[in-house]
Amino acid sequence: MLLVTRPAPEATAWVQAVQAAGWPAEALALIEISSALDPQARHQAHLQAAGCDALMFVSTQAVRHFCSPDGPPITARCWAPGPGTAAALQAAGIAPEQIDQPPANSAQFDSEALWAVVQPQLHPGHRLWVVRGQSADGRLGRDWLEQQCRAHGGQVHSCVAYSRRAPQWDAGTAERVREWVRNGAVWLLSSSEAIQHLQQLLPDGPWAQSVALVSHPRIAASAKRLGFGEIMAHRPTIDDLLRALSELPAP
Repeated sequence: MLLVTRPAPEATAWVQAVQAAGWPAEALALIEISSALDPQARHQAHLQAAGCDALMFVSTQAVRHFCSPDGPPITARCWAPGPGTAAALQAAGIAPEQIDQPPANSAQFDSEALWAVVQPQLHPGHRLWVVRGQSADGRLGRDWLEQQCRAHGGQVHSCVAYSRRAPQWDAGTAERVREWVRNGAVWLLSSSEAIQHLQQLLPDGPWAQSVALVSHPRIAASAKRLGFGEIMAHRPTIDDLLRALSELPAP
């Protein structure tokens, strides 16, 4: 069993692809997402972002909760740290030639890989608008790329488009997850924050016997700290996930 811990609804496509490849899979979101913008606040954010040189969307959720079909057209460059976010931008009506993202063959899809692409756009006074989420404890996430922009004379503003929080499990859900773990479930972990929530939700998990599939070294380090016995790295694409699964014993 593969437990896909990505937030809904993006977990659906991953579960379906894994099931089509012959693996049993279940969605088990470890991060719950809710909008931080009502229609009026979203409209105001669009007005504030108008005239900027670029908008950076930190995730697919940032796109979904910021872009709206009745909003003003986005004419600035749109920065995406990976192919999932770029695909969400296209689904929202942004032309592919307007989107900057790391090359498809990048070893990682993250801020550092994106920076190598967008750095030539920077100039003194460059205006960047960052669309991001916020955790329940107020954390906004990494600001490495924003620091690089400021160091090159850019101006950075941000908009919190969605909030992240841990799910709440009842006793039945917790016991069902324990049963999956006892039966050798494999975990698809897509963020360090999700791992923190897992530790809170199931502090007595037998992680030493569990396998974690992770898409970034920072996530691997979090999984190691929690005590996962085996950690396998893959790029955050469905094709790369399926290749990683092919290295595991058949379900």
